Parts: sequence; structure tokens; C-alpha cells
Amino acid sequence: MHSAIALLTLTTERSRSLQAAEQRLGAAVLRMLLAGQPDHARTVAGELYGGLLDAPFRLVVAEAGSDLDPAAEPPLASLADTLETAAAGAGEAVLAVPEGVDRLVVLAADGGAVVAACEAYGEKDAEEAGAFLGLSAPTGPIAAAGAYKQAEQALSVARRRGRTLVEHEELAAGSLLPLLADDAVRAFADGMLRALYEHDATGRGDLVASLRAWLSRHGQWDAAAADLGVHRHTLRYRMRRVEEILGRSLDDPDVRMELWLALKATGDQPPAP
Repeated sequence: MHSAIALLTLTTERSRSLQAAEQRLGAAVLRMLLAGQPDHARTVAGELYGGLLDAPFRLVVAEAGSDLDPAAEPPLASLADTLETAAAGAGEAVLAVPEGVDRLVVLAADGGAVVAACEAYGEKDAEEAGAFLGLSAPTGPIAAAGAYKQAEQALSVARRRGRTLVEHEELAAGSLLPLLADDAVRAFADGMLRALYEHDATGRGDLVASLRAWLSRHGQWDAAAADLGVHRHTLRYRMRRVEEILGRSLDDPDVRMELWLALKATGDQPPAP
């Protein structure tokens, strides 16, 4: 029995050492990919991870939530176990690299069991899952750095929206308008439009509505004036007042773009006093 215990202990220690070595190897492969060295990464990956680099893959960046139960299993450890189990069941390779205790980077074959497991994990409520995930578009070794940035952008949106998983392809195919709900964007919009709302509150004109109509009509005076039910000369006067109050020229396309986004971000709600 003593001999059996000694052999089991030795086997366990070797297994742990092998697992640690695989993690270090995976981390090295990932660093080479992100540094734009796909050939070196493929050489180091060898047979262990090499198959991942020969086909389109996805990058996943996961971060733990802020409100975690100290007594519960760390969510990223649970996620890593889930993904590795899915990979083993499908005979796939998966590269999971922890970055500290609250961040995990995963490289998995596109369309495989690991990505499917990520999507299933993403169906959980964010509070239940305890983590947020960003998933890149399919990519290859030469564009791994771009995919990492995509995954981080998707992760940022997942956190803001309180969703467990966001895919970067959703952002590319969707609308920009939901992103305007960000508090920083609303603060910028409030600051930009505050003087116009304060002017209108005195009853000396309707500059905000006039600006909205003029921008929506792409600067067409007659069409915008008709929408407002005023003469085009009245509308021209109001737009000059907007320029004077803001100290910015409406001839500048960047100014028009910022004002339109500010109007979209605030909707019909004036800034708080």
C-alpha cells in the first residue's frame, strides 16, 4: 500500500508538471501569434496545438465579473474546464491561457465544439455565469492580433450591456445607436447640447428641434423648413444662432456628425439641471 501511494503521488506530480508545461507552451504560442510571428508560433506549437493554426480559429477573451461569491468556484476556472471537456469530447485541440486570476484567453477551432460551448455558456444570465466573454470573427495565424482586438471590443460591449457573450460579428452587422447608451457618450452629448437646451428653455426659439430637422434633411433648407412649418430664412437664422452659441461651424462635417450623434444619444431628453 505504501508503494502504491508513492507511485500515485509521483504520477500525480508528473501530471501536474505536464499540465503546467502545456500551459507555458500555450502561452508562448499565443504571445508569438499576437506579436505577428505565426511561423515561429507554428514551430513551437508542434503536434500539440499545430492543428489549431492550420484552419480558421476564433479568439475568446473572458473576464470575471466584479460581484463574485468568494466561496464559489472561480468562474473562469469553471469556464476553462467546460471548454477543455468539450474539446476532449470532440477530439479537438484548444489553447486556454489564463492571464492572472480574472482573465482567460482561448484559441479554438471555428465551428468546433469549443466555440459551440462558448455560445451555450453565453446563453446563461451574466450574473449566473459570473463572467463576460468577447468572441472574435474567424481568422488565421497572420491576423491573430486583429482577432484579439476584436474579442476585447466585443468583451467591452458585453460588460456595458450586461450580456454574458457578445460576438464581434454582431457589432459589425448591427447598428451604432445601441452603443450611444454608454454613460460617457451621454455625458459628452449633454455637455455639447446643454447651451442649446438652455436657450430654448427661455422661450427665445426652438434651436434643438430646428437643428435636428436640418441635420435629418442633410442641410436642405426648404425641406427642413417645411418639416418645421417655418420659412427657410427663419431656419437659416436659427442655424446661425446655433453656430454662435456653440462656437462651431456647421459647415464642418465632423461638427455635424458629432451633433447628430449627440441628438441621438439624448433623444428628446434635455440634460439634467
